[in-house]
Amino acid sequence: MIINARFATLEDFDWCAELDDHLNETILRRKITSEEILLAEANGQRVGYLRLEYLWSMVPYIALIRVRDDYRKRGIGRAMLAYLEAYLRERGYNVLMSSSQVNEAEPQAWHRRVGFEECGIISGLNEGGIGEVFFRKKL
Repeated sequence: MIINARFATLEDFDWCAELDDHLNETILRRKITSEEILLAEANGQRVGYLRLEYLWSMVPYIALIRVRDDYRKRGIGRAMLAYLEAYLRERGYNVLMSSSQVNEAEPQAWHRRVGFEECGIISGLNEGGIGEVFFRKKL
């Protein structure tokens, strides 16, 4: 299977909007045109989505990463991450941040497998009082 990671274009808008209901239409369009939405394709189909944010307008942060259920554990997330890391390095960034809810063991394990290190927890940040574990990766 060949995996292709790339930035989304406005032609991908509807697919992105289905996966990421946290953004309104205006913000999603802006993020697409600002190269802050990455996609992964396999077998000619979109199978992965990654939303990039910048904490304090300076620190790159993976706000959301999703892979279609039938394509999980096939390197889709790693392909998007590798593409993003190369993009960020070319622009002079030396760290990438990410996070996961404290009750999500599998996403936490993924972060550690791909080289992130835990760097803090914010208790009670999410709905229901669930905390968030933050990760940092040197680029």
